[in-house]
Amino acid sequence: MTEEQLTRLRDWLAKASGDTTLRVANAKKLSGGAIQQNWALDAETAQGPQRWVMRTDSAATLAVSLPRTAEYALLRAARDAGVTVPEPLFCCADAGVTGAPFFVMRRVDGIALGPRVVKDATLGGGRERLAKALGRELARIHSIRPPRADLAFLGDPPPDAAGAAIAAMRARLDAAGTPRPVLEWGLRALERTAPAPVPPVLVHNDYRTGNIMLDAGGVTGVLDWEFAAWGDGHTDLGWLCAKCWRFGNTAMEAGGIGPRAALYAGYADASGAPVDEGRAFWWEVMAHIRWAVIAADQAMRHLSGEERSLELALTGHIVPELEWEILAMSETL
Repeated sequence: MTEEQLTRLRDWLAKASGDTTLRVANAKKLSGGAIQQNWALDAETAQGPQRWVMRTDSAATLAVSLPRTAEYALLRAARDAGVTVPEPLFCCADAGVTGAPFFVMRRVDGIALGPRVVKDATLGGGRERLAKALGRELARIHSIRPPRADLAFLGDPPPDAAGAAIAAMRARLDAAGTPRPVLEWGLRALERTAPAPVPPVLVHNDYRTGNIMLDAGGVTGVLDWEFAAWGDGHTDLGWLCAKCWRFGNTAMEAGGIGPRAALYAGYADASGAPVDEGRAFWWEVMAHIRWAVIAADQAMRHLSGEERSLELALTGHIVPELEWEILAMSETL
């Protein structure tokens, strides 16, 4: 961030907060975030020092990613529903301030980095307790249901979430133009075994290890709401349990963090309804296909020259591993 951008940001925050004494003492770009940028802001205000995070767009974004104004509204809705999220504070739709729309939220402590999280069995009071907490957070997210005027940007829910997911993945494969026979095979297997539609709920769509801030007490913040949509709540259960998000700790099926049974128990306790395990498995297979499609697209951003990045390039190398898992899982659909 340039000095000029930082000055404009300070002026905007002072006006938005009604605090003319506000100044930004430090602004540091945080690691991670291939699609969005996160900046740690240390602000001096009339109420004392504040620790904030500004979330804004990277140079290249994905069409399926919601804008920052929408993500801000989702954070507010989630917080109202009792989901543990960073407190949303200010939102700016004017790209002229820092170069792109942004929002500011309160900074939360903890760790989210997948490889570190799965190796620390003390987080959240132990693996089983933490997995139950993850289930409870997810149930609170799914308590948000359409219609919602404040979430009108999500549009109407699909009449059949499973069918819509299959169609979306096929469309993205067709658009990419690269033959992916294993992914097509997986989609056909899913099409033949698709579950019946259920009433739609708010789906986070990226609820996984790496997007959940944790400390010794449990969950401190559910992050990255840019892919949220109306759909089948089992989508999130399948995504979290997908093998690709266990970061090598494959025995702990709930994101490499804890037992699947504990995750399901926490979800059932908070939602008042048991998890349909067959439906969750179907969405787990879909999770591997979806991540394979995303990974191939991320690699193409690098290969096309749109955004040169070693991280994006390396992401493409996980596709064969995902395809192997899809072949194995589709045998038991």
